[in-house]
Amino acid sequence: MKTRLPLRSALAVALMATLWAQTAGAHLLKGEASGFLTGFLHPISGADHMLAMIAVGLWGAQLGAPALWVLPVAFPLVMAMGGVLGLLGVPIPGVEYGIAASAVMLGAAVAFELRPPIVVAGVLVGFFAIFHGHAHGTERPPGQSALLYSMGFVIATGCLHALGIGIGAVHRWSWGQKLLRASGAMVAAGGVFFLWRAAA
Repeated sequence: MKTRLPLRSALAVALMATLWAQTAGAHLLKGEASGFLTGFLHPISGADHMLAMIAVGLWGAQLGAPALWVLPVAFPLVMAMGGVLGLLGVPIPGVEYGIAASAVMLGAAVAFELRPPIVVAGVLVGFFAIFHGHAHGTERPPGQSALLYSMGFVIATGCLHALGIGIGAVHRWSWGQKLLRASGAMVAAGGVFFLWRAAA
């Protein structure tokens, strides 16, 4: 019963976030709705963002409580701060490298099933979240609501974390542990590709 609780809770959070987003969008003006939708689609439309955000959920599932909740909460919170910096035009060097490196590091953490202290894991996740948030903030289309755009990418990020946690629930089986490590290796390989592309 205890092993099913995190999966059920994660799926419930993802479902509530999706329903809330649809309800909120139904009462917005056309321009405002497009701002929310643009923000929501931004993390999903970039493979580099998706890999890192799903990896946060995978790693949290591997580590178990309290990391299971700390990491998926820390990432969006710090990412929102990075998004504010991007919206304000505050420069952060090497954003694309930081995003790619996040996939490499988080994927490697899953592949090697690293178990650092929760504070270290939280700081690592938060550090990389700044780069993701800054990229989201700087790429907001002109004329769209900054608040609704930010709400969109934060909710989408939470859904990706929940997806990672749901997939990570297979960690309770030996074959699932191998599958997660293989998935982490694939995420890290994708990060290496994005690092190469950023340097090209």
